[in-house]
Amino acid sequence: MVAAQIRSRGIADEAVLEAMAVVPRERFVPAEYLLEAYADCPLPIGHNQTISQPYIVALMLELLGLDSNSRVLDVGAGSGYQTALLARLAGEVYAIERINQLARQAEETLRELGAKNVTFTIGDGSLGWPEQAPFDRIICGAAAPEIPPAWIEQLADGGRIVAPVGGEIFQDIEILEKRGGKIHRRQACAVRFVRLIGKQGFSG
Repeated sequence: MVAAQIRSRGIADEAVLEAMAVVPRERFVPAEYLLEAYADCPLPIGHNQTISQPYIVALMLELLGLDSNSRVLDVGAGSGYQTALLARLAGEVYAIERINQLARQAEETLRELGAKNVTFTIGDGSLGWPEQAPFDRIICGAAAPEIPPAWIEQLADGGRIVAPVGGEIFQDIEILEKRGGKIHRRQACAVRFVRLIGKQGFSG
């Protein structure tokens, strides 16, 4: 997966590549999809949610620009695959998921894998997690119509947000940086994600 799907397509961050080589993706997919766990495509994880395509996960992590001191908010943790990667790349990870069953399964899987720097909560990810702010980095595994104002408010100066932004079907990955109180935005590539449901996302 790492060689054929990720490195060959331009992902060069060695920490990201190493994390994706080590974290067992098969632990984060339903049993009926085990044989497809490393396929170059998203997979259903129940509750109308998906685990993202490996390349897109790697791209977003590379764009996030993590280091071992980063405090990261992971919005829409889903089955916890991206959360597990973040746990290897960052200092502290705060994961929020609105679907109770997914959150509990993800938390249990990460505990079994020995991740000790991840804190989970269940709630509206579009509102961020103000009690744990500020965050150095925010990443989202679901698409919003725009970067939620709550995330920007909870982002530390010098921080960065990477998230899919756009319509309900097609979006672009947006990178937002806060520097000196000013907001800078750019786009990476077109994507297709499930919707971020919440007060500052899409309505249910």
